[in-house]
Amino acid sequence: MSAESGFSTFRDADGLWERYPVEKVATPQGWAEDPRLVTDFYNGLRRQLLTAKPNRGHEIVAELEELFDVTVVTQNVDDLHERAGSSHVVHLHGELMKVCSSADPDDPRCWQTLTADNVEVPHGARAADGSLLRPWIVWFGEAVPNLELGADAAEAADIFVIVGSSLNVYPAAGLVRYVRPGRPVYLIDPKPVHVASRQPIEVIQDVATRGMEELARRLKALA
Repeated sequence: MSAESGFSTFRDADGLWERYPVEKVATPQGWAEDPRLVTDFYNGLRRQLLTAKPNRGHEIVAELEELFDVTVVTQNVDDLHERAGSSHVVHLHGELMKVCSSADPDDPRCWQTLTADNVEVPHGARAADGSLLRPWIVWFGEAVPNLELGADAAEAADIFVIVGSSLNVYPAAGLVRYVRPGRPVYLIDPKPVHVASRQPIEVIQDVATRGMEELARRLKALA
């Protein structure tokens, strides 16, 4: 969803994982070995996020709240859905603009939200519990604390839409299995994506902006 906003994706051919080893910047082990490198990596991502703006796809998702009860369950760590106006966003993999305790990332007492004029975390900065501040990001090998919220949203959905996901990252890729039988499922992606699902999926093979324009036309006809 965020690729057309100029914000680097992780898994595409020119994505971040092609330039930065996953094990160095997105694992607890990488953090333990070199917290300065990890801090610099996420500081750089935040600076890039400041230059990105919600694209038409984000805006359409927010506009659909005029007709539907919309819950966004995203693997993206940016805040572009919120900036576009979406009011109910579940971040499965964390939020780039937040930092937390490295001793206990799930302790809300140590969460801090960074602002546009203060996106860089200094080396050695400490959380309220005295541990180093780390990004509030779910790294590889860590549990996904909001997965149950995502599963509940999928199970409750009357319409389920997948936008711009390779469906290679579990457990998030398995959320489609929670959709109740008979509920329409749409998938928007410019590339062919294999979905392990027992129910029919209607594919709109296009980028997020044009795909969401097409989907919105179809959904408004149903409303």
